Amino acid sequence: MSGTDGGAGTAPMRITAVTCIKNEGPFLLEWIAFNRLIGVTDFLFYSNDCDDGSDELLDLLRDHGIVHHLPNPAKGRNYQMEALKDAAHQDVVRQADWVWVADVDEFLNIHVGDHTIPALIAACGNPQAISVSFQFFANCGIKTFEDEPVIAQFTRSHNPDIWCDDLSAEVKTLVRRDFPLQYFGAHRPFFRKTLPPRKRPDWTDGSGRKVPHRFLVAADPRFIRKFPARGARDLATLNHYALRSLDSYLVKNDRGDVNREHRFFDDGYWQDRNDDAWEDLSIRRYLPALREEIAALKALSGVAEAHDTCVRLHRAKIERLKADPAFAALRNRLLNLPRIPRAEEELIARLDRGLEPA
Repeated sequence: MSGTDGGAGTAPMRITAVTCIKNEGPFLLEWIAFNRLIGVTDFLFYSNDCDDGSDELLDLLRDHGIVHHLPNPAKGRNYQMEALKDAAHQDVVRQADWVWVADVDEFLNIHVGDHTIPALIAACGNPQAISVSFQFFANCGIKTFEDEPVIAQFTRSHNPDIWCDDLSAEVKTLVRRDFPLQYFGAHRPFFRKTLPPRKRPDWTDGSGRKVPHRFLVAADPRFIRKFPARGARDLATLNHYALRSLDSYLVKNDRGDVNREHRFFDDGYWQDRNDDAWEDLSIRRYLPALREEIAALKALSGVAEAHDTCVRLHRAKIERLKADPAFAALRNRLLNLPRIPRAEEELIARLDRGLEPA
């Protein structure tokens, strides 16, 4: 694998990706293959309440030595935070040089060097943490689920510097082994508030710049997990495919939020992430190698069959949901929503009425 060599005479860089999943079976091979391409050497998956073959596929990949797979330890609590608390004690995390906490609809699109995590780390000056800004990719009018790479299908997003009416973007964070860690958060690590300023970590954004002070110290609730997006993604962007196809979104809505119990997705979640004003094809640079890596994973005994089972069960779930009046109504509503965020829609309505912006 390219990009993981730590240099002549040194051991390869160990990079562990940690994620939580529920019913993501059709999308697992792409995400694993992509992250292997960019330098991830180890994977720690936590799953809960899957009925689409995800667990079986992950167990098979575990048996082949590709991933680590554990049941989510949470009992009706905050699934992701309970898993991250557990992950901090797992050897695959403790022995890693870097830890990457992300979801399986998030792809780290690296613009520098050989487009790997080690190249990004070097370009940022080898800090103790790198926070990369989100870019939400829209549905692009795609209705039906296809068993094709997500990064090939969905190519349009909002203006990367503005999401809805916010000039700041949420981030996900690469964390170096010597970060003064108190605990992992879903979007960024935290250090103790009593840590002296001289011991605060060296922490950059996706352009290699120091992160803003308010974000660094997590003192302002508005900037705990985000900071201004403009100029923050010269070296890397976090492509977030939160919607995918309309039919797969029905499954996501039925599943609910994998990270928090009793949290579901309303129409506004779709509309705010379905701004397709901006075309960005840069991640397609990975596609030829990605297809080869997926094929290599499928060549492992039983993996292609397990993936196909996930696809079949996903499609069967889609058909059941489309036959449900409530989900049929949801699908129709989403089809007819404007492809602009609600805040922008409200602004246009005010201007049309001759009013000043709120």
